[in-house]
Amino acid sequence: MATRSKTYSEFWPYYLREHAEPATRLMHYAGTVLATSILLVALITQTWWALLLYPLAGYGFAWVSHAFIERNKPATFIHPVWSLISDYRMTFLAFTGQLKPHLEKAGVLDHPHANANL
Repeated sequence: MATRSKTYSEFWPYYLREHAEPATRLMHYAGTVLATSILLVALITQTWWALLLYPLAGYGFAWVSHAFIERNKPATFIHPVWSLISDYRMTFLAFTGQLKPHLEKAGVLDHPHANANL
C-alpha cells in the first residue's frame, strides 16, 4: 500500500494481507492477550508503572513477527489507531472462530502458507 487508506473499510483488508503468515497472527494474538492482561492487572491493582509494559508487550510481539516472519513493515507506522483496533479485532475474530471469512475476502487464504484456522 503506497498511500494511506482513506477509510477503515479500505484499511482492514490491507491489514489482514499484511498478516498473511499464520505465525505472524499467532504472535499478534500472544502480544494482544499479554498486553491486555498487563493493562487489566495494572488498573485493578493500581500498579501504574506496569502500564509501561503494555505497549512493550503488544508491539514487541507484533514487530518481531513482522521483522522475522512476515518480513514487512508493521501497519502501525501507517495508521497507528486503526492498526491497534485491527489487532484487537483480528484477535477477537480468531478466538471466536469468525476470522476465516475476513481472510478469504481479503485474499489471504490464497497465500501459500495461509491457514484459515489461525
